[in-house]
Amino acid sequence: MHYQNPIIPGFNPDPSITRKGDDYYLVTSSFEFFPGVPVYHSRDLTHWHRIGHALDRESQLALRGARASGGIYAPTIRYHQGMFYMTTTNVTGGGNLIVHAQDPAGPWSDPVWIEQDGIDPSLFFDEDGKVYFTSTQYDHQRQGIGMCQVDPLTGQKLSDTRILWYGTGGRYPEAPHIYRVGAWYYLMIAEGGTEFGHMVTIARSQSPWGPYQGCPHNPILTHRDGMFTRIAGVGHADLVQDPQGGWWMVCLGYRLSQMFFHHLGREVFLAPVQWEDGWPVVNQGRLLEEEMDAPGLPDPAPWPQPPVRDFLMERGREWFFLRNPREENYRFGVEGMTLTAGEDGLDGTGAPTMLLRRQEHFAMRTETEVSPRRLGPGGRCGMTLFYNGEHHYDLYLTQNQQGYRLQLTKTVADIVVTTADIPWDAAARLRIEADRDVYRFSYAWPGSEDFTPLGSGVTRLLSTEATPLSFTGVVIGLFATGDCEAVFRYFDYEPQEEKP
Repeated sequence: MHYQNPIIPGFNPDPSITRKGDDYYLVTSSFEFFPGVPVYHSRDLTHWHRIGHALDRESQLALRGARASGGIYAPTIRYHQGMFYMTTTNVTGGGNLIVHAQDPAGPWSDPVWIEQDGIDPSLFFDEDGKVYFTSTQYDHQRQGIGMCQVDPLTGQKLSDTRILWYGTGGRYPEAPHIYRVGAWYYLMIAEGGTEFGHMVTIARSQSPWGPYQGCPHNPILTHRDGMFTRIAGVGHADLVQDPQGGWWMVCLGYRLSQMFFHHLGREVFLAPVQWEDGWPVVNQGRLLEEEMDAPGLPDPAPWPQPPVRDFLMERGREWFFLRNPREENYRFGVEGMTLTAGEDGLDGTGAPTMLLRRQEHFAMRTETEVSPRRLGPGGRCGMTLFYNGEHHYDLYLTQNQQGYRLQLTKTVADIVVTTADIPWDAAARLRIEADRDVYRFSYAWPGSEDFTPLGSGVTRLLSTEATPLSFTGVVIGLFATGDCEAVFRYFDYEPQEEKP
């Protein structure tokens, strides 16, 4: 059966998957964005839609002051005896935690905290009722995978932590998951770092505590040597078995926009898995592709396509914030969304008044109409392509010494350049069009269908490779900063056909 990779496009790294009956649920990392840990639902493994977030209250997720690419790392979701469990790491706010829920759409419990450090935590529920918690661990200057027994409802450790495996020699052994298949316990991890050398390796033992023997054909999945593929950085995987007994892997990867650059973030890919001689073989040993064929997939069960235009009468599940928001600064109603600026701007580690959603396609068109209610000197309201506080392109209305202006400003590390500055005296329609290489900015006055080009910016300066130690991707934001209150009448997001 034919399907399209990535199965979840845009910034959605570190996928973990579980199944309840014929329904599949998947979570991904969210870093400094709130709410945290998006939860996706599918009935066919290839069509997914967001049903909520596992961490949607500040009591669960403290992000104030979190650095760019801080916050939530690498969640794991598991279903066991009528309950869903999610474990993750808040690297800038408390460490490893577990929450649980009867309904994966929520509400999820407040967290319990685990006295085991490291990142990329996972849970394994054994047949004898014991529950094991794994995460990365350091031992004598080496990183490996550590495990302890826990109570997942209280977070209490029921054993000491023991190192299970150091991997095959690749750097940063991480992303551990344990599975029991027949008489064997399998420990699958990622190695090589989440860049071009990323890979998935696996080992097995007849006890959850080891010793673990590595697979003779490790790595079982990598694109590190792929020469003619636009998919790179493949790794950090999880396995699921379907009701018919077939096995599938979800993993992260990213699509290159050009050469060695990617700006949409790490995305979720799907691959079939067969077992040969007691070891998993992923996609028959071949590289993953954007166009895939795999026998045994469930019948297609697509979700309704979202409309192009969102009138912003309420906050849909696709929207999120930068760090913990000040909810009183966001108001939704029949005229659209009203944003009241707070004290924070787009730079730094504050929580600006800004509503965000992922860019999911290289070629796309996005548009809004913004009407200031109050715009004092230095105030700004408009649209941003945001990677982090040091890398973003902003198209906005403002007031300066020359009066009311429409500006395009590009911030790249310590370089800030305003490339367009024209007068205005009314509301404005703002548009951004994109392909793999370039963002193009234009504007129109309300009532006019004629958009005037204002400038452009290359995508590679908003890429992961242009930023230091970053793990996210480009998101699109509607914002108000400084002395400003503004109404956003609508928001459009429309994929476009890519040019060959």
